[in-house]
Amino acid sequence: MLKEFRDFAVKGNVLDMAVGIIIGAAFGTVVKSLVSDVIMPPIGLLLGGVDFSNLFVTVSEGTAAGPYETLAAAQEAGAVTINYGIFINEIVSFTIVAFAVFMLVKSFNSMKRKEEEAPAEPPAPSAEETLLTEIRDLLKAQG
Repeated sequence: MLKEFRDFAVKGNVLDMAVGIIIGAAFGTVVKSLVSDVIMPPIGLLLGGVDFSNLFVTVSEGTAAGPYETLAAAQEAGAVTINYGIFINEIVSFTIVAFAVFMLVKSFNSMKRKEEEAPAEPPAPSAEETLLTEIRDLLKAQG
């Protein structure tokens, strides 16, 4: 059983999966920065200066009475909030990640399809065919 586990752990699939998870985590941080720092500010500007990360609904006020200017102020006061602006940011982030993965898989499938369409080399002749070819050539040479 230990040998089976070692064989499983050393197989390429496990290593590929580990690399994929690590790259995926790094890719997630890049996408998060892209969404929050690059994409959302212009969208917020187009919508009249709305900052999605500060869109929230106060469910219960905290120690300091509301209304709260920002989500940070509400959280600092201990208010219970529903942070739907952060949810909107996460939906945009997910959409970007999903599209990037789609494009990656699409390009991989395209390369794989081209590889499959490439004509395969004909198989090498068997020993019997090689022998028969030599006999034929010898008979041609004699007659």
